Amino acid sequence: MSRKANAFYAQSGGVTSVINASACGVIETARQHRDVIGKVFAGRNGIIGALQEELIDTSRESKAAIRGLMQTPSGAFGSCRHKLKSLESNRAEYERLMEVFQAHNIRYFFYNGGGDSADTCLKVSQLSQSLGYPLQAIHVPKTIDNDLPHTDNSPGFGSVAKYVAISTREAALDVASMCASSTKVFILEVMGRHAGWIAAASGLAAEEEGDAPHVILFPEVAFDKKKFLARVQRSVKRFGYCVVVASEGAQTADGRFLSDMGTRDAFGHAQLGGLAPALAGMVKTELGYKYHWAVADYLQRAARHIASQTDLDQAYAVGEAAVEMAVAGKSAVMPSIIRGKGKRYSWRIGEAPLDQVANVEKKMPRSFISRDGFGITDAAREYLQPLIQGEAYPDYRKGMPQYVRLKNELVPRKLRKRFRVA
Repeated sequence: MSRKANAFYAQSGGVTSVINASACGVIETARQHRDVIGKVFAGRNGIIGALQEELIDTSRESKAAIRGLMQTPSGAFGSCRHKLKSLESNRAEYERLMEVFQAHNIRYFFYNGGGDSADTCLKVSQLSQSLGYPLQAIHVPKTIDNDLPHTDNSPGFGSVAKYVAISTREAALDVASMCASSTKVFILEVMGRHAGWIAAASGLAAEEEGDAPHVILFPEVAFDKKKFLARVQRSVKRFGYCVVVASEGAQTADGRFLSDMGTRDAFGHAQLGGLAPALAGMVKTELGYKYHWAVADYLQRAARHIASQTDLDQAYAVGEAAVEMAVAGKSAVMPSIIRGKGKRYSWRIGEAPLDQVANVEKKMPRSFISRDGFGITDAAREYLQPLIQGEAYPDYRKGMPQYVRLKNELVPRKLRKRFRVA
C-alpha cells in the first residue's frame, strides 16, 4: 500500500465566524505534507457529503481562495446537524463511511465540530481499528458554546463573546438615552443551551457601577421569577433602566427550559426559542414597564466583521495542529488550547483524548457567577477578557466585507451504490 493517501475534512453543527480559519489551517498544512497527503476532500454539507459520496476537491481551489477562508464566516463547504448514532444501532452508516474512504484512498479524517462531532470522530476511529483499515481520525474543536472539556476555550467562542459584549454595551447606551420617556427594560437573548459562557461574556460590557448588563440569566442558576422581577425593578429605580442578557438555556429548578418549544432537533436536543419575549411578558404584566427585546440568533455566530483576533489565531492553529497530529500517526485525539500561567495572557496547543471529550459538557464554574446569580465575578472577567482581544477586520470593498466563494467542485463518484441519509 502506498504511504501517500488522501484526507477528508468536514464541518459539523452550527457554524462560527472563524470555523473556516480551521479549514484553512487543515488545507494549507496538508499541502505542506504532499509526501504523505495527496488531496484534501471536503464533505459537501458535512458528514452527509461522505455518506452520499459528495466529496469536494479542495485542490481545485487556489492558494488565494483557501487563504480567503481566514476572513470568511459560516461553513464554506456546508455543514449539517446529522448525528451518527451508536455503532450498534446504526452500523450501516459507519460502514458506508469506510466504503467511501476506501474507494477514495482516504486515510486521514478531520471532523470540525463540537461534542457530538467528537463522539462521531471517536466512533469512526474505533470502527476503522476493528476493520483493520488505517485511518487517522482527528477532531478539530469548534463551538460557540465554549462547552468542550479538556481545552481552556473553544474556537468560535471568543468572537461570539466579543460580539455579545459589544452589542450589550451599544444597546445599553441606546436604552439609557431614551429611558426617561421611553423603554425601561431591554432583553437580549443569546445562545447557550446548558452552559452560560456566551451570556457571561456580556458582563465584559460593564466597567463601572450601574453599567449594563444589570441582569444575566445563566442555565447554571435556576430561574426564580420573583427574584428576577425584583432585580429588574431595583435596577430601573436605581439607574433608570435595566438591561437583561438571557441565555436560551435558562431553566427552572426542576430543569424545565423556559424557552422549550416542545420539539427536538436532529441531535435529539430540545428546540429552544422565545425566551426574550416570554421574559418581556413577565416584565410588562408584573411591573408595567415599557420594553424591547432582541434575539442575537445567527447574527452572533456569523459576525465575522468584528471577530476576535485571538479567536481567529486559535481556530487556525487547531486546524494546523490536527494535520500535524495525523501525520505523526496519532488518532482519536483533539488539539486543545492550553492557557499559559502568569498575568500576561498566552496559550499553546495541547492534545486531548477523544474518549474524555465526547459527550461531556463544560459548564460555567460557580466561582465565575456572582453570589446573587445575576452577574459575573472578577475571576470570570479575568478568564473571558483575553479571548476577545484583537480586531481581525476582513477586507472591505464598496463598504462591504469581502468574503470568498469557493468553486466546491465534486470529484467523480467511484461507488455504484447510492446511500440514502435518513
